[in-house]
Amino acid sequence: VIYTSGSTGKPKGVGNTHAGVVNLVASQADGFNVKPGDRVLQFAALSFDVAVWDTLTTLIYAGTLFIASSEERAKPEMLERLIEHNSISHATLPPALVQTMEKEQLAPLTTLVVAGEACPPGLIERFARGRRMINAYGPTETTVCATLTAPLDPSHTGSPPIGSPIWNTEIHVVDGF
Repeated sequence: VIYTSGSTGKPKGVGNTHAGVVNLVASQADGFNVKPGDRVLQFAALSFDVAVWDTLTTLIYAGTLFIASSEERAKPEMLERLIEHNSISHATLPPALVQTMEKEQLAPLTTLVVAGEACPPGLIERFARGRRMINAYGPTETTVCATLTAPLDPSHTGSPPIGSPIWNTEIHVVDGF
């Protein structure tokens, strides 16, 4: 059971399958290029669904997990220092937070994943150059993440794509909305 409040606005526990977790971790390891020795930021609170992907992917692929404190999560300048001081290589952050940060402070990041809300136009151009930047989408009910993009092209303009389904899953678009 993974805690969420995202899809309804009301706190609830969502039951997910073990197979869903395996699909998630395998997709992320492939898409995020996590390798032994990588340094991954655990930004989301441990009670939030995204903590599952940060923790499992990092530990399974022999990385080092750096857990941001609640104060570091609340203050972008402190989070920037944490990333820079610890040479964090991978981070999953909400786009609204990334917009408030300085690209130079995020220089150690070789992989930046944006998730949790729509990625606004312009963010890719500003942060994708020189690193792997991925847009992730999906509610907890799909075992945290339903789709991941390939690394985004820094020259992309307009709204970014939401990507392709994670491993062993399908996505069905039912109408234009």
